[in-house]
Amino acid sequence: MRGNRFPREARLVRRGEFDAVYRAGKRRSSSHFTVFFRANELPQSRFGFSIKKALGGAVVRNRIRRRLREMVRCHRLEIPAGWDIVIHPKSSVACAEFAALTADLLRVLKNV
Repeated sequence: MRGNRFPREARLVRRGEFDAVYRAGKRRSSSHFTVFFRANELPQSRFGFSIKKALGGAVVRNRIRRRLREMVRCHRLEIPAGWDIVIHPKSSVACAEFAALTADLLRVLKNV
């Protein structure tokens, strides 16, 4: 059970952490996501999600956030360690299938 958790240590929570990734990091894009990443000095990767208001109302944005968090939680061990990663979903995420989103996100993150 402990291996499937998404602990606070694996999250970017402060604005300064997000800003550092945007300022000093790199970017990769796919059909569903734009991923910003920068190396950190930690033994694990940390993840942040930024969902803009243009994607929909609060219900839609929260659903997207929950889906992204579940993708990362289930596949966190497959993603390379030592990175701060911020994920920006595109508008196609709201109606895409979960399996397709997961495959697309993992493909982008493995090339980090």
